[in-house]
Amino acid sequence: MNKSEIPFLPATQLARLIQTREVSPVEATQAYLDRIEQVDGKLNSYITVCNEEALASARQAEADISAGHYKGPMHGIPVAVKDQFNTNGIRTTNGSNVHRDFIPDHDATVVANLKQAGSVLLGKLNMSEFASGDAFHHPYGRPRNPWDLSRNPGTSSSGSGAATAACLCSTSLGEDTGGSIRGPASFCGLVGIRPSWGRVSRYGVFGASWSMDTVGPISRTTADCAMTLGAIAGYDSKDPLTWNVPVPDYLSALTNDIAGLKVGVVTERVHTDVVETEVGNAVVKAIAVLGELGASVEEVSLPLIVDSAAISSAIIASDIAALNRDNISTRLDQFDHNNQVRMLMGSILPAAAYQKATRLRQALRQQILDALARVDVLVMPTSSIPAPVIPEQAGIGGKQEVIDGFAGRRSFTSPFNLANTPALSINCGFTSQNLPIGLQIAGKPFDETTIFRVAHAYEQATDWHTRRPPI
Repeated sequence: MNKSEIPFLPATQLARLIQTREVSPVEATQAYLDRIEQVDGKLNSYITVCNEEALASARQAEADISAGHYKGPMHGIPVAVKDQFNTNGIRTTNGSNVHRDFIPDHDATVVANLKQAGSVLLGKLNMSEFASGDAFHHPYGRPRNPWDLSRNPGTSSSGSGAATAACLCSTSLGEDTGGSIRGPASFCGLVGIRPSWGRVSRYGVFGASWSMDTVGPISRTTADCAMTLGAIAGYDSKDPLTWNVPVPDYLSALTNDIAGLKVGVVTERVHTDVVETEVGNAVVKAIAVLGELGASVEEVSLPLIVDSAAISSAIIASDIAALNRDNISTRLDQFDHNNQVRMLMGSILPAAAYQKATRLRQALRQQILDALARVDVLVMPTSSIPAPVIPEQAGIGGKQEVIDGFAGRRSFTSPFNLANTPALSINCGFTSQNLPIGLQIAGKPFDETTIFRVAHAYEQATDWHTRRPPI
């Protein structure tokens, strides 16, 4: 095999080649490191590249496999993780100058799980500061979308989206509080899943909102995503909010058979003028494909979904302000301008508003759970728009801009972090400007298996996942 082609292989295909020793982990790792050096200067997807550590891990993986100690499909796979996750002896910045010199003395559980599975850590990926949304200034370089360098690759797991789409890692980890896995997946043409809250440990992960933060994979195919989630999921005694429930074999669920499954189309988010025309058309066509594959398609109404961004924003802003109370008091000036505004707003949010938001959250969650009692999955766009152009100045343009934002793309991802139900974004087409469009598939708590099943069947019936960005 031409070594320069290794980075473009799906992780599952690379895993088979490593298992059969047709490709060595060292060859794969070096191929990715070479591509990072060639391409990432345009993208700023990495904050830290772990050249020496990665090659040492790859050599160990090669020795283990040669000795007959193959650990499974993630063994020898070069991965990268959002710089929100602690890595023993490797700088972890949380995307901020505030933590520029922080070097943890332990791994986050998800990182430890990847290492236990034999994965090779290529490096730490760029992100919005403190995982808190649309930061303007990025102290480690502005991440850019490989489909169009003038556009946003998604927030806050921006580097995870950009690096995975540009084939600078085989698969990656992001973190989703209000859409920060699904947004980058949508904007970069990838598969990203926000697992059920409590499915994956958050020990060693910088937090934003304790009741919504969720770690999950961003990958180039559904199978890659399923394989990665299988490696990191499971109960962790270090995180008392993880659930002690079995982790399914997600890959075995990818049968291409969805005949008889019930698909609920969320009326308020499909049949609405909030969605850009090309996005809406692509999603409607994708839903039709599910019907052609044998699924039963029906419309579902979730009236409170239109208010989900406002509900989510109130809770997250208050939570992140509480988590960073000391930083706000002592070094607010070190934060990005947009984060200063967001954290100050969260600091002064009235308790009555927070309480109302939590009550509305429960009401919306119940609407979603009631709908999922009637259907197997819910579908809608991941975002109302494709990847937006990177803004030229910091700040908020006024009250109307905030109001419009509550009706925009955040009201598409927010419902499912409020409900703590799993949700996945998969590429379902491109705009006339060659920008990816995301279809969102949500399911019952701890039923990621069905979501993967639907996503994989759609993926295999289309060819969107075979396209590469022009970089």
